[in-house]
Amino acid sequence: MPEVCLARCRSYEPEEVTRALREVLAPLGGLDWVTPGMTVVIKANLVALKSPDAAATTHPSLLAALTRELVSRGAKVIVGDSPGGLYNDFAVGRVYKAAGLSAVTEAGGSLNRNFEEAEADFPEGTVLRQFPYTAYLDEADALINFCKLKSHGMMAMSAAVKNMFGIVPGTIKPEYHYRFPDPMDFARMLVDLNRRFPPTLCLMDAVVGMEGNGPTAGTPKHIGALLAAKDPYKLDLAAAKLIGLTKENVPTLMASRELSLIPETAEELSVSLPLADFIVPDFKNIPNLGDLWEQDGSAALWGVFSSRVIKQLMGSRPLLSPALCVGCEECRKVCPADAITMVKHKPRIDRKKCIRCFCCQEFCPKGALQVHRPPVARLLSREKKKTEE
Repeated sequence: MPEVCLARCRSYEPEEVTRALREVLAPLGGLDWVTPGMTVVIKANLVALKSPDAAATTHPSLLAALTRELVSRGAKVIVGDSPGGLYNDFAVGRVYKAAGLSAVTEAGGSLNRNFEEAEADFPEGTVLRQFPYTAYLDEADALINFCKLKSHGMMAMSAAVKNMFGIVPGTIKPEYHYRFPDPMDFARMLVDLNRRFPPTLCLMDAVVGMEGNGPTAGTPKHIGALLAAKDPYKLDLAAAKLIGLTKENVPTLMASRELSLIPETAEELSVSLPLADFIVPDFKNIPNLGDLWEQDGSAALWGVFSSRVIKQLMGSRPLLSPALCVGCEECRKVCPADAITMVKHKPRIDRKKCIRCFCCQEFCPKGALQVHRPPVARLLSREKKKTEE
């Protein structure tokens, strides 16, 4: 049995999606594990109030096709997520509507309407040993992580591991950014969430991904693939290869490798089809400093002390495009470090307070805040690439 399966899926047309879904699941035994009366929770990526065309959320055509397959086997299907912001019926209901999830109910499934919270204990956690989570997960006999492949300001890539951040109730998410401002600690926290709530199956919507200013304000990018795996870590390693990233670029992959959850490279994975056939050579990622030193802060080029200085001088940061800003104050509201004030209806970021979590960039509805990389960082990366070539 391959560790990661791939299928070509060229569009979101129902017939194409159903064919690709069955094809990608076949090497894993299909859905034969589903039994009548089972409750299956599908954890989708519904990050924000976005339409399917924005490529920020799991496409409703895929969710509907999976729902039909599960319902035909006698399962009860619940699709849910906790986007950023208020976690209640009104706020999440608006996201459901914008994301086109009426397709799920038409396919025989239901949308989560249980907005209670529960408390999880996880003594084995690397950094997270107790945390609140969305209580509807307790209804699941099986959990399917159905993520979207996107670029990400803080984590470089938003895929299966990052998708499970949606089990943390929306208004609590900023607290986690403040508790774990270092990218590697944040990544370890995400891996802990996945280890505490391991999925039965992981699927990835890479039919149309998001490049550039992701995970909410980037540009849709056709990839034409559907991916599946039993665990989120290997799925993410394969996906990173498709968009030109290695584990050194992606903190969640580095955190996964620390626990021996993935091999050193994607080439060591057992796959159903060659990854090379699905690589997108011109995918626009958000560069980070993974090429210049290890993500955990240990020295790869300049030593521990100098790497801290370099991070301050060369680390990416959110930067405002004033022409796109409408003064809605969403960035100020979501900032966990309280680093943003409004001056003449425009956000001003206190760089001393900023923890570079990129919440402001992620939740800006107009894409006015973007990930900015200082010129010296771009220059050093170019020079490093030249020496490698």
